[in-house]
Amino acid sequence: MDIAGSVAFVTGANRGLGRQIALELLRRGATVYAGARDPGTVDIAGAIPVRVDVTDAASLAEAAAVASTTTLLVNNAGITGWGGEGGLLDVPDESVRAVMDTNYFGVLNATRAFAPVIEANGGGAVLDVLSVLSWWHPAGSGAYAASKAAAWALTNTLRAELAPRGIRVSGLHVGYMDTDMTEQVDAPKTDPAEIAVIAVDGIAAGVDEIIADEVSRQVKSGLSA
Repeated sequence: MDIAGSVAFVTGANRGLGRQIALELLRRGATVYAGARDPGTVDIAGAIPVRVDVTDAASLAEAAAVASTTTLLVNNAGITGWGGEGGLLDVPDESVRAVMDTNYFGVLNATRAFAPVIEANGGGAVLDVLSVLSWWHPAGSGAYAASKAAAWALTNTLRAELAPRGIRVSGLHVGYMDTDMTEQVDAPKTDPAEIAVIAVDGIAAGVDEIIADEVSRQVKSGLSA
């Protein structure tokens, strides 16, 4: 995909990896709609802030109407659900549902809203931000790992469904990044700006599965073992 001249809609663009992907897309000549629940929190010069809540189908429909020239959707918005509630059996139902609503149904609903737009504009691409926890589910990863595993399956299914409509679907797998989402995690973390470069390179090259760091490569290679 030619990034220069593309029109991207990035969910969760006000912070973390989403913000860095939006900045990288702008650097390469794309027009960027920066989606956030509160567009006032978007501080990216050159981006177009748009209010969007990926758990709200009406909000997504409004965003797709505003960004009607979109050719690239980046499904980045997500939540961890790590609230110190204990193991997965102890987490309140509402916490589990909130994670699935954002990380799984949010991806599905955003793609449903934007796929017709991308198709109408001659085709393009979708990037789903996934995780090494799509494949690795340690104790304590709770609903987040389950939601990312489900989102990985969703990405693979949508890739097959959208290919005939001229839309390429990629999944980005990455471990811990140095963002506010992982403040409580004591482990090596990658600079999200570096991951953004890898992600946009992968979109441009049409890579189906973008594996962005060594831990993700190791876990993926171990699946068949």
